Amino acid sequence: MAEQLTHGPDPRDGFVYHMPDDLQLAVDVALAADRPLLLSGDPGSGKSSLAPYHARRHGLRYYEHVVTARTQDTDLLWRFDSVRRLADAQAHHGRLNDGDYVVPGVLWWALAPESAGSRGGLLAPARHRDPAERFPRGARPSGAVVLIDEIDKADPDLPNSLLVPLASHEFTVGDTGTLVRREAGAGPQLIVITTNGERDLPQAFVRRCVTFTLPGPTHEGLVRIAGMHLRHEGRNVTASTAELIGALADELMRVRREGTGHGLQRLPSTAEFLDALRACLTLGITPDDHRWALLRDLTLAKPAEDGR
Repeated sequence: MAEQLTHGPDPRDGFVYHMPDDLQLAVDVALAADRPLLLSGDPGSGKSSLAPYHARRHGLRYYEHVVTARTQDTDLLWRFDSVRRLADAQAHHGRLNDGDYVVPGVLWWALAPESAGSRGGLLAPARHRDPAERFPRGARPSGAVVLIDEIDKADPDLPNSLLVPLASHEFTVGDTGTLVRREAGAGPQLIVITTNGERDLPQAFVRRCVTFTLPGPTHEGLVRIAGMHLRHEGRNVTASTAELIGALADELMRVRREGTGHGLQRLPSTAEFLDALRACLTLGITPDDHRWALLRDLTLAKPAEDGR
């Protein structure tokens, strides 16, 4: 009988994550050294899920910024809406408060939330929660987690521009001249930066990070992660479900072993495994179902785009 999952396999809500001991040590070292944690690994290996999990587990403020090729070097610190300011200046012909046009970035909110709320003292302090914070909560917790996702998609100037803010925990808002420094009451920050290795990062940037590479999936790890997701759904892992999970894990590991040089677009990861599990539970597909082979090609053994 088909079963329905109540949400996608990676909701980025911080509730479910498999934290190996060596990865936990990497987090602890990054916090102790007060350095960013640079996570590399295959797409779908769980790099982006670590930050919200750590924030949720420890009750910390959480912010994220997904980097694209269009991301500017200051977007993580602040943005200034010069177009709206010009329009207001032309319409009102009066003195304008530049604080109304400053939009604090995720690093500003994490390092100095009081300063971000008042735009560096240009506005009255904000009386609502940080608009950039992903997890709403009551009392403001001490400490924050920032996810800077897929930094390798950006121009090399972007990581270079973050060298000083990440090392000294201060920067100047160029449009207003406001100096932003880490506030004592903000607590410690864990800054998680992910890369898929699509572009080499500047060595000066890598040197200032604690680095960790997530390994590829293992059969045991896949089974454990599947169980965690299902238990989070509030469901028991029955014998038939456990058999399905094991068969999917076997299939993924076989595709990874045989996939190199067989025209696959990329080797399947944990994300594809969860996609396949979701499809099987929803559609009632089992290993002896005639749809099993097609499901394998749709989720685990994706051919290269050029058909080779």
